[in-house]
Amino acid sequence: MTAMRERMLAGELYQADDPALFSDMNRAAALSHRLNTADPTDHALRRELLTELLGRFGAESEIRPPFRCDYGYQTFVGARTFANFGLISLDVATVTIGDDVQIGPNVQLLTAWHPVAAGPRRAKWEAASPIVIGDNVWLGGGVIVLPGVTIGDNTVVGAGAVVTRDLPPDVVAVGNPARVIREVEP
Repeated sequence: MTAMRERMLAGELYQADDPALFSDMNRAAALSHRLNTADPTDHALRRELLTELLGRFGAESEIRPPFRCDYGYQTFVGARTFANFGLISLDVATVTIGDDVQIGPNVQLLTAWHPVAAGPRRAKWEAASPIVIGDNVWLGGGVIVLPGVTIGDNTVVGAGAVVTRDLPPDVVAVGNPARVIREVEP
């Protein structure tokens, strides 16, 4: 393992032009391309590709292509989870998606971040913070989840919301930035 890959996996600032990381990204790009161009009725092939690409792909889960990710092995999907068309998982840090999660179209799970200071950014330093999505969460279409966010079990995030900080379990959140508007009814 290279120093930059170790730094990335530790959540430290790193530079992505490392040869080992480039190889990992190429692997993910090739598997994603195969997934995204596969016969949409060949469910067995799609499951095989997702199982090879991702860190975990739970039983009875489905991700409808197109799907994009940085590395794949940093994305963990629980059982019976459904992701509609256009999911993006920028999995520089881990993206953990629980069981029975519903993900609308064009959702973005973005773990990567860049320094605000111009010098380190110009020098191509970056880092990432993990995203955790609890069980039985529903992310509406176009939701964006930013680095370091945890979304609690049973929470619903309305379409187009931008989740900038943690959301507790059992709530409905909407807006930019996402804010809790009520509790989930039993």
